[in-house]
Amino acid sequence: MEAQTIANAYLAIDAGLEIIHVINKIDLPNAMIDECRQQLENTLGLSGKDALLISAKTGAGVPELLEAIVSRVPAPQGNISEPLKCLVFDSFYDTYRGVVPHIRLFSGNLRSGDKIIVKSTSKMFEVDEVGYFMPEFTPCPQLSAGEVGYVSATIRDVGDIHVGDTLISPEHPETVAIPGSRRSQPMVFCGIYPINSNDYSKLGLALEKFRLNDSSVVFEKESSAALGHGYRLGFMGMLHMEITLERLKREYGQELIATMPSVVYKVVTINGESMMIDNPSRFPDPHSIDHIEEPIIRARIIVPTDLVGPCMELSESRRGTMVAMEYPDARRTLLTYDFPLAEIITGYYDKLKSVSRGYASMDYDLAGYRKGDLVKVDVLVNQNRVDALSFISIRDRADSRARTLIHKLRKVIPRHLFQIPLQAAIGGKVIAREDIAPIRKDVLAKCYGGDITRKRKLLEKQKEGKKKMKMVGSVEVPQEAFLLLLKTEE
Repeated sequence: MEAQTIANAYLAIDAGLEIIHVINKIDLPNAMIDECRQQLENTLGLSGKDALLISAKTGAGVPELLEAIVSRVPAPQGNISEPLKCLVFDSFYDTYRGVVPHIRLFSGNLRSGDKIIVKSTSKMFEVDEVGYFMPEFTPCPQLSAGEVGYVSATIRDVGDIHVGDTLISPEHPETVAIPGSRRSQPMVFCGIYPINSNDYSKLGLALEKFRLNDSSVVFEKESSAALGHGYRLGFMGMLHMEITLERLKREYGQELIATMPSVVYKVVTINGESMMIDNPSRFPDPHSIDHIEEPIIRARIIVPTDLVGPCMELSESRRGTMVAMEYPDARRTLLTYDFPLAEIITGYYDKLKSVSRGYASMDYDLAGYRKGDLVKVDVLVNQNRVDALSFISIRDRADSRARTLIHKLRKVIPRHLFQIPLQAAIGGKVIAREDIAPIRKDVLAKCYGGDITRKRKLLEKQKEGKKKMKMVGSVEVPQEAFLLLLKTEE
């Protein structure tokens, strides 16, 4: 039983849903059916002997599972005679039909030619087609209360309808929206910018279409002096971020630069004002800050019992605090840790998989905020602050992280005709510095002996030229520099 299985089972139990517990992969030679039954009883309090045994690969037990779903899951409730009320739970964009919402009807019925109103935007549309998922789209004469299907109404503007909206009839505008559609709060943020600045508008359209079937992604426009115009995105976690960026590249053809992921900090100023800040570049002046609080998550980690030591060592190196240790069975251990969220969004899961030989699984929830000794580190290239390279760190690690980043920056920023200082600073104090040496022309190449003062004049003239060049010259930070922030923890 994986950590994600346990987390989702608790969510279903808390919601009062009917639980059908199933043990899969019984066709494997090393299937541990009795141990899985015991885990169900010890971890979730479910009867192990009532678990259905199936193999999704061979099909064994699948008919019994389908029969159990029909007999045990309560039938959907709804009254056809009441006014129309539909919940939009998903949608996609079709080039010819526009936005096609996936709906569940709670009351009333819906057929081609009917008019519908989106409750949140008050926009009215005429229905072109309704149908079922079979799993392909199959048109039908009408959808009725309790059924699930799709509706095509030529909705061209992706902003006119969203996941969680309620569709009603214009004949009953007083119909109350369906409750319980709670918006998720993003936990991890990052900035994305098109590699080609001319693709900025295309990126915005791609994000609007993407949000049609993933409303948990939030975004807003953002501008960076180093990267130009882009968007700041909020995600539910690191896996959500990785999947979203991959889908934007694969499904929408977007070539992107993604900045280092960050979390939402609570900054309390000396005058008592509290601010929620998700971008280091938006932090107030250090002298005006009373303290900073960071988000804490409670993680459930399942690891093989013989590999508990390395996993605990890794967790404690990421400022983890152990809350509990349980043993679902003789072979596996369930560790519960409290972590600062910022510690696990930069490579923790990959390292956990490495030290556990791929057997560990993890799930986490936000547990609140805790005061921390945190500082903002600014990065300056040729005396100019590069906001996209700024980061937040605990004070004890700020120096080492800054030195590592500056050292790596020196290798990726190309040399210019003048010296380029690279600095990391906390407030007005520089904590790390390296210089990129200038490209120099050999001005003494044509001098064959003679008075030394002639050579000195040429060298001094070159030196003066370098000073003027440094004052007016600009340094372009390459894209590789922004990827280095992800590797400063390694």
